[in-house]
Amino acid sequence: MEKFKNHNGFSRMYQENKLTLGLFFPIESYMGDVPEMNLEKQMKLAKRAEELKFASLFVRDVPLRDPNFGDVGQMYDPFAYLGYVAANTEKIALGTASIILTLRHPLHVAKAAASIDKLSGERLILGVATGDRPIEFPAFSVEPTDRGELFRESISVMREIWEKNFPRIHTSRVNLMNGDLLPKPKFSSIPVMVTGHSSQSPAWIAENSDGWIYYPRPINYQAELIQDWRSFTDEFKPFTQSLYIDLTEDPNHLPIPIHLGFRIGRNFLIEFLEALRNVGVNHIIINLKYGKRPVEEVIEELGEEVLPHFPALERN
Repeated sequence: MEKFKNHNGFSRMYQENKLTLGLFFPIESYMGDVPEMNLEKQMKLAKRAEELKFASLFVRDVPLRDPNFGDVGQMYDPFAYLGYVAANTEKIALGTASIILTLRHPLHVAKAAASIDKLSGERLILGVATGDRPIEFPAFSVEPTDRGELFRESISVMREIWEKNFPRIHTSRVNLMNGDLLPKPKFSSIPVMVTGHSSQSPAWIAENSDGWIYYPRPINYQAELIQDWRSFTDEFKPFTQSLYIDLTEDPNHLPIPIHLGFRIGRNFLIEFLEALRNVGVNHIIINLKYGKRPVEEVIEELGEEVLPHFPALERN
């Protein structure tokens, strides 16, 4: 996208017909729903990922622990944690996948996102979603049926207050008359990526987002989804997906399905990633939760053997 060509996070991750790779925090494998999250180890691995030319590091927004869901992500508040990660890295893009807009006030999200983008040197990719964990909505006194409307409201509010000085905004949750939000993003906006459908149509997502984050699906399905979505816009907007992998020591290990991914050898992983690139996927966020090997070994192998095929992008 032209407006983000000089945005450091966007330009490191996204270019038409290119594929780059990132990692989800926590960068570890673990049983159950709660990771170790040793901060010293996490920052060491984050810095190594940057050195190896991974394009991004992503966090999740999990407001409450639901033992039935099976995963609390990195545990810490996503914006607070990204501030810590920003202080420990220099170039790697920092992403959210994804901030639950229905459970957060849009002015708070706008300020937190603008702050992280500014503090990190324009590295934030703001993935957003409506949320899907049933325990969260009653806890925050939000009606699940209002998700789609609240989501649209949040994006509209954030866009307006990032772009304008002292805007007057009147919505169901905002009645802004005289105040303004600081800091303003350097490019008067931040890359906003809708996650899943978020109760919206592909046409709405194409028009109102800067890109789409989706879930792992069979390649033919993903190809049709991307083609349909991109038919609604003439502008390049990147497509991102997540992928769980358990990388085996045998580089020729055939893919075996696991939750939202594969137990797989690196040679078949490279082939699979190339196939995704060919159907229009621009970035893949790798989750190592179900890995059997030491995560340090896996990151080194990915960096040495896989990333040369899909390196982070360097701006001219």
